[in-house]
Amino acid sequence: MTIRIEQSEAVNNAAPVVEQKNKVVGEEKEELVLDGGFVVPDKVVSSHGFAAPDINAFGNSFRNYNAENERQKTVENLYREQHTTQTLDFVKKMRAEYGKLNRAEMSIWDCCELLNSVVDDSDPDLDEPQIQHLLQSAEAIRKDYPNEDWLHLTALIHDLGKILLLPQFGGLPQWAVVGDTFPLGCAFDESNVHHKYFAENPDSKNPIYSTKNGVYKEGCGLDSVYMSWGHDDYMYLVAKENKTTLPSAALFIVRYHSFYPLHKHGAYKHLMNKQDEEDIKWLHIFNKYDLYSKSKVHVDVAAVKPYYQSLIAKVSTAKSLLGLWACISYWASLITLCFFNFGF
Repeated sequence: MTIRIEQSEAVNNAAPVVEQKNKVVGEEKEELVLDGGFVVPDKVVSSHGFAAPDINAFGNSFRNYNAENERQKTVENLYREQHTTQTLDFVKKMRAEYGKLNRAEMSIWDCCELLNSVVDDSDPDLDEPQIQHLLQSAEAIRKDYPNEDWLHLTALIHDLGKILLLPQFGGLPQWAVVGDTFPLGCAFDESNVHHKYFAENPDSKNPIYSTKNGVYKEGCGLDSVYMSWGHDDYMYLVAKENKTTLPSAALFIVRYHSFYPLHKHGAYKHLMNKQDEEDIKWLHIFNKYDLYSKSKVHVDVAAVKPYYQSLIAKVSTAKSLLGLWACISYWASLITLCFFNFGF
C-alpha cells in the first residue's frame, strides 16, 4: 500500500529532533536514547512539577483492592468475571475480529469526547468520566516534561480503546475492556489482582498453559505474547495498523500500561527481549502520571483543547484509497493518527 503524504510548511521547516532535544537536555550526558532520537531525561525539567498525592479520591491508598466500600464490590466483581472468562481462545477470537478495523473512522479529539460518558468499573481510584483521566494524566506529564510532546500525546490516547464499552462501538462488557492485563497461554502469576478467581479459568487446567513459559519461549519478546483482551491491546492494534510513527516506547506504553504484574511486581520478565527492557523504562516514567493524577478536580477541557488540537494541526495528511491515514517524520509522531479505523 502506498500512502500519499502532504506536509505543512511548518513541518518542512521544523528543526531536527536531535537539535531540539539538546536544548532540553543541555550538556548533561544521558543514559538512554530511544529510536527517533527521544531521550529519557535524568530529571524533571519543569520548575512547577506534578505532586503525586498519598491517597486517592476515596481516601484510600492507590490500587487498594481490599478497601471496604461499594466501589470495591464493583471492582472485585469485574475481576471475577474477567479472570474466569478470558482464555487464550477468547483473546485470539477478539484479536481476529477487532483487528479488521473496518467499521468507523474518527478524529482523535472526537474519540476523546466520546469517553465523557465512560466510567471504568475496574478502577478503585476514580469513578470520573474517562476523558478526565486522559487529560489529567496528559496534563500531569506536561508539568514535568513540557518538551516531550510525544509523551503528552501518548497519555492522551493511551485509554481511547475504552470506546469499546459504548453501544455504538459494540458495547462490550467491562471485563472485556478494562482492568489489569495479563498474558494468556502461560501460568497466571500470583501477582495478578484477585488471583484466586483464575482457578475457574479453563486455561488454568491446561497442562501447557499452566506452565511458566506455556506456549512461549523465554526471551521471545512481549510483542509475541497474547495479552488479555481489552482497550490496551485494541488501541495497540489500531496504532500499528494505521502505521503510527510514534517510537516503540509509546506503543509499549499503550499496550502494557495496565500490565501491573510486570511493571509493578516484575512478573513475566522472562518473556521480555532487549527492546522490551529499554521501552519499559519509559513505562515506569509514564505510570506515575497514569496512576497518581486521578482526581476529583476536573481539567478544564475547553482550556486545554487548543493545545492538544495544535499537536494534531502540526501535520496535514492525505487520505489513502484504503481509508487509512498515515503520518511520517518526527512531527507526525506527535499526532500519531489523524484518523482511527475502529473495527467491530
